[in-house]
Amino acid sequence: MAARVGSEGGWRFLLRALGHRNYRLFFVGQSVSLVGTWLTRVATSWLVYRLSGSALLLGVVGFCGQIPTFVLSPFAGVLVDRWNRHRLLVVTQVLSMLQSFALAVLAMTGHIAVWHVAVLMMVQGFINAFDVPGRQAFVVELVDERADLPNAIALNSSMFNAARLLGPSVAGGLIAWVGEGGCFLIDGFSYVAVIASLLAMRMAQRERTWKRGALLEEMKEGFAYAFHFPPIRTMLVLLAVVSLMGMPYTVLMPVMASGVLKGGPSTLGFLMAATGMGALGGAGYLASRRSVRGFGRVIVLTVTVFGLGLLTFALSRNVVLSLVTLAATGYGLMVTTAACNTLLQTIVEERMRGRVMSFYAMAFMGTAPFGSLLAGVLAARIGAPATIGVGGVVCLVAAVWFSVKLPALRERVRPIYERLGIIPEVATGMREGATRMGPTED
Repeated sequence: MAARVGSEGGWRFLLRALGHRNYRLFFVGQSVSLVGTWLTRVATSWLVYRLSGSALLLGVVGFCGQIPTFVLSPFAGVLVDRWNRHRLLVVTQVLSMLQSFALAVLAMTGHIAVWHVAVLMMVQGFINAFDVPGRQAFVVELVDERADLPNAIALNSSMFNAARLLGPSVAGGLIAWVGEGGCFLIDGFSYVAVIASLLAMRMAQRERTWKRGALLEEMKEGFAYAFHFPPIRTMLVLLAVVSLMGMPYTVLMPVMASGVLKGGPSTLGFLMAATGMGALGGAGYLASRRSVRGFGRVIVLTVTVFGLGLLTFALSRNVVLSLVTLAATGYGLMVTTAACNTLLQTIVEERMRGRVMSFYAMAFMGTAPFGSLLAGVLAARIGAPATIGVGGVVCLVAAVWFSVKLPALRERVRPIYERLGIIPEVATGMREGATRMGPTED
């Protein structure tokens, strides 16, 4: 009986952010919509590769889909801090739905070409430039207890990666059954769930306690705030390196599935699902944590796991081994990005939240187009496996660099943790005793 109670209490702890009504609505709506999003991602990459047979064009289309996020994110961050984030997300989700329907119509009528996909991916990138920082900053408004914010971010990652597990798993069969256009159509209808959840929320009016300046002035202020504070700057640089050199392995996945592992759409779906399985395990680990303390060491470890996973996947010629290594890769990438997100959301000032989250989007998603383009060019010259292997080595170097920086970053973050009560023994004047017990994890 005691074990049963303890188990139920454990589940309640892992899912505690779902106790907030607005967050629960958001979680359910996004869970449905994200499955459709992953259907489109797999179907898009397979469609482009089927139409062109070119790794370079895969990289070009990936570039088109992500470059608007890099260019527009700094402006979008200022506007996210100014605008009503709830209304903004309603607009971005409606526009994303229309974009998916446009892809579906072109594909199902047989008129689609690679340039159509590239243009529509660029439209989605423009939408994402506002949607991603808006969604990240909006999470804070969905939980009434600040202590539940890390759990909410971890559950967001769980939701995203559960969709990444389910979406690609069925995408291969759906592509064979209803074609790429059918996948785009399902994705379009999946947005109805998240739009309905947003409209059902009861949102309190967000008070702005700071003065509004000129757009460029506020953007400059955001840059100064983020890049003059070493902990924020270092995490953003780490994310940019991982995204630039490590993330392009997803763009080359059709080449690995078809050309290296000699499979088809189902193989591609299984490979992407393995990444989602590992990432889902990482999200579960993060949801079980009670505090952000110790995240610095966690980031060093998980970037290392990500780099080693990429290297092993690049060398693998066996489907089973590739699935195992991709699970480790997904775990490492998910924990790294979610841990950085949680730390940034914890230490940032509220008035700068939208701008810092836009830099997060810029570092994580905005640099990806350059990585996709670079990966496409390199893969055309040295092959997809070697390109992925180079990315793995660079990520390992980045892990070493971050570990060297970590002690100094801890000292800069410690006063913020004290003010927030994250380090209670220090906050209550017990620094001396804590020092005798050893260094505090940050």
